[in-house]
Amino acid sequence: MKEALIAPGPSVTIVDTPIPTPTADQVLIQVVVSGTNPKDWKVPEWTKLTVNQGDDIAGIVSSVGANVTEFKPGDRVAAFHQMLQPGGSYAEYAISEQHTTFHLPREVSFEEAATIPLAAMTTAVALYKHLSLPPPWQPAQQRTPLIIYGGASAIGGYALQFARRSNIHPLIVVAGKGIPFVEAHLDRSQGDAVVDYRDGDEAVVAGIKKALAAAGVGEGEVRAAYDAVSEKGSYQNLSRVLTPGAKIALILPGKKYPEIPAGIQTAVMSVGEVHGEEERDRDFGAVFFRVIAKGLRDGWFRPHPSVVVPGGLGGLQTALTNLKEGKASAVKYVVRIAETEGVDVSKI
Repeated sequence: MKEALIAPGPSVTIVDTPIPTPTADQVLIQVVVSGTNPKDWKVPEWTKLTVNQGDDIAGIVSSVGANVTEFKPGDRVAAFHQMLQPGGSYAEYAISEQHTTFHLPREVSFEEAATIPLAAMTTAVALYKHLSLPPPWQPAQQRTPLIIYGGASAIGGYALQFARRSNIHPLIVVAGKGIPFVEAHLDRSQGDAVVDYRDGDEAVVAGIKKALAAAGVGEGEVRAAYDAVSEKGSYQNLSRVLTPGAKIALILPGKKYPEIPAGIQTAVMSVGEVHGEEERDRDFGAVFFRVIAKGLRDGWFRPHPSVVVPGGLGGLQTALTNLKEGKASAVKYVVRIAETEGVDVSKI
């Protein structure tokens, strides 16, 4: 099969490798579309490793391990591949654990599905595991302010959807070019507001404070913030509007955050927690992927907007370079495997 390996740069090399074999608790998926993520160029820079970095799988089940009961060959699925392990989604076939695989409703395309797994689970882990916000099946019964920094990103966009389902308001959202996308997810009657980060740090801090005041939120009432950026001044700005006892969920593990003052709690989370050794972490992933699948069926959860980068695996160079250069706003880049040179499309 064809497989793409990502090196620092980013630099993409397409090689021929054997089709992987699933273990007892794994699913082998014929990848129709793979999503891309900023970590796919960042991790090679940090680790100097050259591996298949793809983790967003959308495709058709090819075979399953002996312990798998929920899926069978031919099923339409999406899945979150275990990061840095063999069998990534930048290939004709990929491996996923059964607990991080979920069924796709017929009305959800593979292009749409490929935007979901890593980004949506990152947000679920942040909001519900680390910030302990009310889950979608037990919505908030009282005002629950939340600041989301980076609301037009894929993880920020999913945060907006989860928060609305959990009745979390007011939402004060920081965004830039993607403000129209964010606006479509806000409920102004609940005090939701958006602040433009392009106006500079001082304006962002003032804008957040003004929005909170307009929503009737007093000092010290904001207990949670989700920093879906975690760089370029984001957490520093949040630190200026939060008071001791509040908590910020940050998305870049391994990074230090010395500018956050004592008294403000931090949760530096990793979506990879759902592939951890702790059964409760794996259960969290299993539950929320099934909540997402149900949300797709019921219509309250929708995929992030996507842009198909031509060339299949050959288009990854463009997609990852664009991500590195910050060209993606309110969209997620995906690639169709069948467009890869040398792939036998009669088998897809």
